[in-house]
Amino acid sequence: MGVEIERKFLVINDDFKSESHTKKYIKQGYLNSDKNRTVRIRIADNNAFITIKGKSNEAGTTRFEWEKEIIKQEAEDLLLLCEPSIIEKTRYLVSVGLHTFEIDEFYGDNKGLIIAEVELNTESEYFTKPNWLGFEVTGDIKYYNSSICKHPFKDWK
Repeated sequence: MGVEIERKFLVINDDFKSESHTKKYIKQGYLNSDKNRTVRIRIADNNAFITIKGKSNEAGTTRFEWEKEIIKQEAEDLLLLCEPSIIEKTRYLVSVGLHTFEIDEFYGDNKGLIIAEVELNTESEYFTKPNWLGFEVTGDIKYYNSSICKHPFKDWK
């Protein structure tokens, strides 16, 4: 349980794939996607989690997060209770300098959307920006996973 500080960016090319040291398939859904709190169920390869996130601060960089590992079968059962539109994606982990970027390549109704996140210790912490990092979308709710469930990338104009 704690506070999560992260920044989000669009990804402008596939160079991150060759730089990745870890890759996993993720399937997730939301039991609650209210703007003040989300309750997420996630299966990442053979591990499963329930996560509760609070409302982001004004800059969109910081919010409360609580996560607990659960049994995979429980997660599969809970996914059946989730709000419509389950997200499927591959997450790539790429180390750049002192930080690890998580890059999500989405499938299904969100195919074509690729977002990178970097977790920080402070909001003003410096980090090296790799060549594949594009426009910053931190704080833009449209890019939250809980939002793309309801308004998928394929429907954006």
